[in-house]
Formats: sequence, structure tokens, C-alpha cells
Amino acid sequence: MKTLGGRQFWGDVAFFRGWRVQHNVVFGQYRLIDPNDIRNFSGTHAECMNQLEKIKEAKQLAPMSGKVTILIHGIVRSSKSFSPLFPKLKAAGYEPVNFDYPSTQISIEESAEYLHQVIQSLEGVEEINLVVHSMGGLIVRSYLKDHQDPRINRLVMVGVPNFGAEMADFFQGLRLFKFIYGPAGQQLITDQKALIASLPTPQCEFAIIAGGRGNNSGFNLLLPGDNDGTVTVTSTSLPGASDFVVVNCMHSALPFHAETGDRALRFIQTGSLHEDGKKYPISPPANEEKIGSVSNSELQKNSE
Repeated sequence: MKTLGGRQFWGDVAFFRGWRVQHNVVFGQYRLIDPNDIRNFSGTHAECMNQLEKIKEAKQLAPMSGKVTILIHGIVRSSKSFSPLFPKLKAAGYEPVNFDYPSTQISIEESAEYLHQVIQSLEGVEEINLVVHSMGGLIVRSYLKDHQDPRINRLVMVGVPNFGAEMADFFQGLRLFKFIYGPAGQQLITDQKALIASLPTPQCEFAIIAGGRGNNSGFNLLLPGDNDGTVTVTSTSLPGASDFVVVNCMHSALPFHAETGDRALRFIQTGSLHEDGKKYPISPPANEEKIGSVSNSELQKNSE
């Protein structure tokens, strides 16, 4: 049976060459869907994994190997957000892992556990890279708080509110916001005592692609400094990043933007977001109490 692929109520727990085992966060059942989002089997986790093994044998599917890139969407989005990047990754020799999770139904920490299960399922894979949008970056950081995998190579953060989203501060108390964005939406605030402030900085090599207009007003005049309409450039600027750039694009369109995909792939391959190979790292500020408060003028020097 054709499905929608599990956009808001299903979380991936295993991946194999486009085949996915998913868990329903509401009813608790599992299902196995193929690369075309067609459900092939429903049952327990063990039954779905067993069915996947039978399919591997029947179709003579070779074990996974080599390099993969996990694509992680933001809240109220899906793995389809990065679909323009799929063919570019495949052409470059990186198998895309289109990870879906129920972003509006559970907390960031719970989503991180779905990611953990998928990474564990990638048997035979030698190198793992990640390209993440918005809250997807916070899920990776939450995953890294409790788990490690030596295969993780490079990470590209796209419009990630690494110090919280001011727009979440504005709407946090509204019932409609709570209804649409769920538990994770309440965790996106900028409060230094909230979840985001407790998340670790990735130890792997990572780069940041922010959206903005390259000025001091951005796309949304309600937000301070340059911004993509939802997240400020300053909030994306996590110290420790080995490279940084601002692209002229609004938040929701960043995963689809051709420049985003080209720069993300370039960083995965070379360690630089820029064609000339230069890097624009974000260093920790001298005053550690002001971490995350890198000035917009400094960030604009590193944008193109």
C-alpha cells in the first residue's frame, strides 16, 4: 500500500538502501516501507526486521558499504526537504539516508533516540556525514550528548538555531503554536536555562550555512540583526565551526536552495564551503559568558 512516507507520526528506526522500518509514535506499531514509500509489511519491530532480511535475500541486495549522508529535516518538515540534494550526493558517491521523525509529536531528546537507532542500523557503512536543517541540528547535538559513533565524519548545519529561536520566544505561550509545533516547539526558546543551552558542541568537523540578506535587518524586522525570517544569523553561529557562510535565502527555502546543496556537498568532500577552499571558522569569544553573541558585523565578514 502506498503511504505518505511517515511525515509526522512515524519515526525511522532502521535504514537499508532506501528501505525503512518505522515506528508509529501514536499507536506503537511498526512497518516496513520501500524506497517508494510503499508499505510492504506491518508488525512488531522484530517481525519487520526479519521481513527486511527476507527481502534482502530475495532481491539479492548487496550489504551497505562506503559513505552515506544522513539528511535531517526541521520541525513540521520531512526528509523530502532535501530532495534536490539527493542526486548530487549519489553522483558524488554518498548514499543519501532520508531520515524521518515525528517532529511535532515528541521532544528533541526523543527524536535523537530515533536517530540513534537509524545510525546503529547502518551496518557495513564506513563513513557517516550529516546535513541538517533547523531543529534537525539540535537533534544531532542531542544525539551527541548521549551517543558517539567513530564513523561520523562531517556535519553541515543549515539555519540551525544553535542558541534558540527568538520567534519561538514570541509564540511560546500561544495555544495554536503549542498545538502545531508540539513538545519540541517549546524547546526552541532562547532561555539559557532551557534544553538548547545544555547541548554539546559537535566534536566532529562541522560547518554552518545561515540564511540572511547580508545586512543588519535581514528578512524579518522583528528579529535583531541579519536573519532568515525565522532564525538570526547570530543564533546559528556556534563557536567551533570550521567554516561559515550566509546565503541570501529565507529559512524554509534553505534546504531546497541550490547554493545550499552545492556548498554542503563541497564541505563534505573537501572540508570547505567555498570554491576557493578558504575557511571562515567561528572561534569562541573572549568572554565565554557571551558565547553565541558574535556580532553581525563579524559574521558578515565571513559571508558571500
